[in-house]
Amino acid sequence: MVGIGFMDWTLPEPILAAPVMSSSLPVNYAAEPKWEGYRAPVAHYADGHVVIRSRRGTLMTTALPEITAAASALPADVALDGELIVWEDGRLAFERLQGRLNRTAAGAAALAAQWPAHSWRSISCVMAPPI
Repeated sequence: MVGIGFMDWTLPEPILAAPVMSSSLPVNYAAEPKWEGYRAPVAHYADGHVVIRSRRGTLMTTALPEITAAASALPADVALDGELIVWEDGRLAFERLQGRLNRTAAGAAALAAQWPAHSWRSISCVMAPPI
């Protein structure tokens, strides 16, 4: 459980990719490529607060202002687990994400403007309001 001041958020254990010797699959199985990005659960709380964490619990909200802004549009009390990726010149550019975490908010915003993490692949909804 990771405390963030006024609330606690328990991260689910992520399902991680595993290498295989062949790309052929058994009948009734599906697969997808491994994306080169950051695994990042994103939560939007009822009070408007957005939290982005790495799969190991590192707070990444300030480092990803464009994802924080997009997550603000999610319904209240929703958390998604997915992969943050950056495309550059037709390829995945993981190195464009690596420099984000150790920056000031202004430095992260400058990098976001230059190389936005505009793609966020949702893997699963891990928290949703009751229906």
